[in-house]
Amino acid sequence: GDSSKTFEWWSTVLNRLQTKYGSLYGKDNVILSGTHTHSGPAGYFQYTVFVIASEGFSNRTFEYMVTGIVKSIEMAHRNMKPGKIFIKKGTVEGAQINRSPYSYLQNPESERARYSSNTDKEMVVLKMEDLDGAELGLISWFAVHPVSMNNSNHLVNSDNMGYAAYLFEQEKNKGYLPGEGPYVAAFASSNLGDVSPNILGPHCVNTGESCDNANSSCPIGGSSMCMATGPGLDMFNSTQIIGRIIYERAKELYASASQELTGPLAAAHQWVNMTDVTIWLNSTHSVKTCKPALGYSFAAGTIDGFGSFNFTQGTTVGDPFWDTLRDQLLGKPSEEIKQCQKPKPILLHTGELTKPHPWHPDIVDVQMITIGSLAITAIPGEFTTMSGRRLREAVQAEFATYGMKNMTVVISGLCNVYTHYITTFEEYQVQRYEAASTIYGPHTLSAYIQLFRALAKAIATDTVANLSRGPEPPFFKQLIASLIPNIVDRAPIGKTFGDVLQPAKPTYRVGEVAEVTFVGANPKNSAESQTHRTFLTVEKYEATSATWQIVHNDASWETRFYWYKGLLGHSNATIQWHIPDTAQPGIYRIRYFGHNRKQDFLKPAVILPFESTSSAFEVVTT
Repeated sequence: GDSSKTFEWWSTVLNRLQTKYGSLYGKDNVILSGTHTHSGPAGYFQYTVFVIASEGFSNRTFEYMVTGIVKSIEMAHRNMKPGKIFIKKGTVEGAQINRSPYSYLQNPESERARYSSNTDKEMVVLKMEDLDGAELGLISWFAVHPVSMNNSNHLVNSDNMGYAAYLFEQEKNKGYLPGEGPYVAAFASSNLGDVSPNILGPHCVNTGESCDNANSSCPIGGSSMCMATGPGLDMFNSTQIIGRIIYERAKELYASASQELTGPLAAAHQWVNMTDVTIWLNSTHSVKTCKPALGYSFAAGTIDGFGSFNFTQGTTVGDPFWDTLRDQLLGKPSEEIKQCQKPKPILLHTGELTKPHPWHPDIVDVQMITIGSLAITAIPGEFTTMSGRRLREAVQAEFATYGMKNMTVVISGLCNVYTHYITTFEEYQVQRYEAASTIYGPHTLSAYIQLFRALAKAIATDTVANLSRGPEPPFFKQLIASLIPNIVDRAPIGKTFGDVLQPAKPTYRVGEVAEVTFVGANPKNSAESQTHRTFLTVEKYEATSATWQIVHNDASWETRFYWYKGLLGHSNATIQWHIPDTAQPGIYRIRYFGHNRKQDFLKPAVILPFESTSSAFEVVTT
């Protein structure tokens, strides 16, 4: 990659906005919050832990994401008009369970007694309209992990939250393909750290018995056998069931939203060195955050997707084998970090690893925006249920102290930078996955509460200008290049890219799957040269106009695009259309849009677009 580039994606987005709009959009008033999926392209985040996990940094993915984010902000800017925001809250049933109930039970009984459930069931919906009452969009916050698709899935998709957004937008953008209509429905993350959509709970894959225990472990096979399942026949079906529950509830709240948000706008942002925050518990006693580290149970994973090597959750002592291996490879963690992080047994002392770049962030964003009586807290990670409750309550109380009564406080998760999880001090003690991933130590939550209270106070007393900016985050040049080489695509002898290898059948019934296999090329090429807007279309023949009309693209849930990599640059692409019962009978075809990488001797590589069309086939009703 070009070494002059910097690789902090949030800052890169801000820099590009500044070039275009001057000081209109900046670090105070721009929040990037991941709606969050576990089924997306990787390799765009600069800290070494994530670079290693994605087998190197991918400038291609980074550029694609940054460009897409900036483009969406530009579109929103162009379409901006005066309007109104309405807010509505309600509970959602049947879409979540707590995946670390044993941790949750460590919280004080008096605190737990104030809540009816070990997950937050509240959804907050904002409805946006213009002054003529035309609907523009919605934002919904609800706490559930987008892991209805489990870790055996290799298809890029937006999981349950994305499916809810997809249904809402399909409903509002009649006649448009997914992702192309004017109405935007955003389903945002909240305090979902310990919340799973796999509501049937954890069971041993081999025996079927429950493994809802402190270690999420099975008698035979240990933790790798303990998996939670969703309500569906398979993960696709579960994603749609959970996504639909969220969509239906949002639709009800949206339809009845009548309380208007009025009042001033405010925004506050600070950078904080999270490895060195002193928290005053009272006037005499203080505690501190730590340099980041991941505990043993981080490697165990969760009941939504286990890790490797049979680590178990709830591990509070190290293992000589792994400790020695780590010491040999990465050096020993210091006594200081071991003491500070107690009782976490340290697997990776990321805060003391700086080669080739820091493994985890030290400098973290805290940010808050208020719209009238609504405060949106931008949290740089994943709060557990109780962590979220404590923060909301503290921020609300702080606002009230300074005269802003009855504020609604929303937790917007996974904002700007990613710092894994944040548990309560009590949950931290038992070191399940979320606690092992609370990287700044046992007092992380207390630090965030102190920091967000300071932001609330600054907004309430109109002293945001006096807040310190804090230390700027670093920019790393020359990140670990991707370990996955770019190789030239090749077609079999006598064939060319896009040639049909396995044709569609002449006729299908609704409910069946139409499938075509083509000579393929690496789909990554399409991120580099954006000639085509989709990998595929399903098209219907309209006899009256003698034209083909696009009915689905690659964002449609009815279509799937599988890429199979062969040897030496050969590959196949299989496109499936899962024909819905609602499909109109008629004549259809499937088209494939790809790009192949070609390199002539001593010349630079070029990326060439190609497209291909299946034979026509008929769809009939059953």
